[in-house]
Amino acid sequence: MNILLIEDDAVLADGLLHTLGNSGYSVSSATTGMAAERLVETQSFDVIVLDLGLPDLDGLQLLRKFRHRKLSLPILILTARDSVNDRIEGIEQGADDYLTKPFELRELEARIQALIRRCYGGFDHNITIGRLTLDTHQHRILVDNQPFILPAREYAVLEILLIQAGKVVTKERIAQRLSYDSEGVSDNAIEINIHRLRKHIEPYGVAIRTIRGLGYLLESRSP
Repeated sequence: MNILLIEDDAVLADGLLHTLGNSGYSVSSATTGMAAERLVETQSFDVIVLDLGLPDLDGLQLLRKFRHRKLSLPILILTARDSVNDRIEGIEQGADDYLTKPFELRELEARIQALIRRCYGGFDHNITIGRLTLDTHQHRILVDNQPFILPAREYAVLEILLIQAGKVVTKERIAQRLSYDSEGVSDNAIEINIHRLRKHIEPYGVAIRTIRGLGYLLESRSP
């Protein structure tokens, strides 16, 4: 799971990067609204954690920009603004949750998990297709309850396909997940990763079906 942390307090940001990273999340950070917008344009995220007191623009302005662009992923506001009116405004502007500082790290993680469950199909901690299981709590993939080790890019593709199992995942969505810089990922690179991934997972009762002109769909495979 990829998280974008938008927080200008360097000490707090470093602590959250360390804590969430140790919990198995992939975390990118931005200290300004402009930097956050660039990351959203070039990378794919599952959750955004947003501070409101940014140096270049108010976090609510950034939230409105995201929602105006039809960015539908869950956004959790993390801020020192703790009045009832602030909470109401944050939710009305498009936030999915609102947590005030100071806070307990365990509560932040619990709220992130709740957002992921609610916004990506309502699943609990595990998604099982064939003999593959995605443990969304421990952030790992298992085969017959044993860790399934894959190269990083193939793992990233399989994770998003498992989360959206039974639904088409577009090439654009996969490219965003695999992008680590502004150059992006070519269609050929995606096809190579899909080809390699198929070889790894088909023995375990899972198949990746190509939906021509749309993308890829993960489904169970008959023995």
